[in-house]
Amino acid sequence: MRHAFFVSVCLGGAIALSACEKKADADVERAIKTVNVIDESNLNDVMLAAADPDEAVTYFQRTAADNPDRIDVQRGLAKSLVRAQKPSEAAIAWGRVNSMPGSTDDDRVEYADALIRTSNWDKAEAELNKVPPTYETFKRYRLEAMIADSNKQWDKADSFYETAVGLTTKPSGVLNNWGYSKLTRGAYSEAEKLFFEALRYDPNMFTAKNNIVLARGAQRNYELPIVSMTQVERAQLLHTLALAAIKQGDVTIGRGLLQEAVDTHPQYFEAAERSLRALDQSATN
Repeated sequence: MRHAFFVSVCLGGAIALSACEKKADADVERAIKTVNVIDESNLNDVMLAAADPDEAVTYFQRTAADNPDRIDVQRGLAKSLVRAQKPSEAAIAWGRVNSMPGSTDDDRVEYADALIRTSNWDKAEAELNKVPPTYETFKRYRLEAMIADSNKQWDKADSFYETAVGLTTKPSGVLNNWGYSKLTRGAYSEAEKLFFEALRYDPNMFTAKNNIVLARGAQRNYELPIVSMTQVERAQLLHTLALAAIKQGDVTIGRGLLQEAVDTHPQYFEAAERSLRALDQSATN
């Protein structure tokens, strides 16, 4: 009887021990899986921030194929495609993210951004209209301003640009866009002020410098702005100003500016030389 009891106890102990071992194995597997997810999340961040854009796309494509239901991986793929300047593929990827459980208003704004990059303005506007008005971010209002611009809804565009500027500490890009919007409307003086403001936040922004010259040229003001510029930039701005003068019919001034651009550039300035030759040939004919 004692023997039977001993066997029963041993069997019970063995079963309990086996159950404990299984539970321990499951706990270990869960712990390892958790660590892997953490490590993978860190790797995702590294790939988005530091990796070569094309390498990041390859990584996320492979990871997304293995984890099709993980929205963070699909989101990483969409972001990496934007970074790699593949807008059409990025738009498809962001559309996939927005169809998944757990998608956010931020994902929809990113989807609208990708659609704008493919010039799909109507669909981008439709997506932004799905974002609640309480969701107020710099990117949302910047995109709203761009869409209003494309629709020539100038008052709305100005309102959205102004709101976007107030929601970022680095408004140079949106100020430049706002200025260009004013430039296309013929509000040259207002545009010039916005370009100067953009340079106040980013003195090295050559696009804003070039846009100032365009705004001045449209007003028949052929003086270069007093901003910091390299010798190469000065030559390029003179070239832009020359073309603006010729477009206005001030050909003699334009020719002088072209010659100054050629003389100013520290190397051979092919574009200005070509413009100068074309102008001389036109005068001869």
